[in-house]
Amino acid sequence: MSGVEEDQLVDYDEHEVEVEQGQANGANKRARTDGVSAPKKGNYVGIHATGFRDFLLKPELLRAIVDCGFEHPSEVQHECIPQAILGTDILCQAKSGMGKTAVFVLACLQQLNPSSEEKGSVNTLVLCHTRELAYQIKNEFDRFSKYFNDVKSVVVYGGVPITENKKEIEEKQPQVVIGTPGRVLALVKDKTLNFEKLGHFVLDECDKCLEKLDMRKDVQSIFVSTPKKKQVMMFSATMTPEMRQICKKFMNEPHEIFVDSDTKLTLHGLLQYYVKLSEAEKNRKLVDLLDALEFNQVVIFVKSVQRAIALDKLLTECNFPSIAIHSALKQEERIERYKQFKDFQKRIMVATDLFGRGIDIERVNIVINYDIPDNSDQYLHRVGRAGRFGTKGLAITFVGSDEDSEMLKQVQSRFEVSVGELPDQIDVTSYINA
Repeated sequence: MSGVEEDQLVDYDEHEVEVEQGQANGANKRARTDGVSAPKKGNYVGIHATGFRDFLLKPELLRAIVDCGFEHPSEVQHECIPQAILGTDILCQAKSGMGKTAVFVLACLQQLNPSSEEKGSVNTLVLCHTRELAYQIKNEFDRFSKYFNDVKSVVVYGGVPITENKKEIEEKQPQVVIGTPGRVLALVKDKTLNFEKLGHFVLDECDKCLEKLDMRKDVQSIFVSTPKKKQVMMFSATMTPEMRQICKKFMNEPHEIFVDSDTKLTLHGLLQYYVKLSEAEKNRKLVDLLDALEFNQVVIFVKSVQRAIALDKLLTECNFPSIAIHSALKQEERIERYKQFKDFQKRIMVATDLFGRGIDIERVNIVINYDIPDNSDQYLHRVGRAGRFGTKGLAITFVGSDEDSEMLKQVQSRFEVSVGELPDQIDVTSYINA
């Protein structure tokens, strides 16, 4: 494309589903893409000197944790895991990037006894609001259960023929099922899934699963098909007091972990800046930033499918290793692109808010808001893709209108964070771990 700055992206509004999660470690830029050796995995960093061994987890779990390169639990893991492995109900709100998924995966696997489980009965059910997040959680169960011989897990969601789900469930007879509420309910209704012996009911990004009435209805219908006596765990980075009360209706005297205020929700180690510019200047500025900044991987957020497609095309034509994820893609293609990015085959992702929640890519150290999000919650979830697990990261937001400026003010006020104007030079060590 000639004259990058002239090629503005066509603006379309769209309400889309959402998702989230990343980490960092120095690298480079344009066209240095496939074949780059991936940096070493980082560690969980917490205020406690505790190791995972102190939780008295099964040897198989500890071996898997070591393989993943994790040494110290994060603060939320330190608070939750000892209670969760005892079967206590858990209601947890904690900032993005602090390892909430590992809490329920480890707690469920710790309490699972595959040899004594009745054949064909499901022990653990995890519900979440998007397919990508379901797929990612399934990968976490696979990672942490690798040294158990007979733990089987299955992921189910819409966009895949239900007959495929039925066949896999009948063949595998899994103890763990992860899925989206609509598809799980369909499999309960046709008696493919049997939750009579269920021991653990988990809602990830629980506010998203329960805020829309139709999805809440599906969750409730699934919930009543499970035994009265079971462990219930719910997690999210954002939760209103009203949503907290709704969650507690599903629970029995839960152990509650909450950040004291919104100001504690933002990530330490994450630098946040804005750039004031017109719509016509965005593309040129983006290209300049990608040339100037050091990054392992970067996620660029836009507000619609059409803008994601156009920007991805533009970056590819400028020889940047870019890939796009959005809701217009078929399910298999979305998962395939997510895997490519996760496996470091691509360095730059252009995404809608479909990718803004729950998704964890360990090497992302820069997030760019090409279009500012609609609300402060979404800002938090987006920038939470960088600076995960206490590592360094950089978030840059393009501000192109009075409305954008107002949204940025709301973010700064709510989270008591200062988002300054982007300086001409940024010290690389301030946003990449040495």
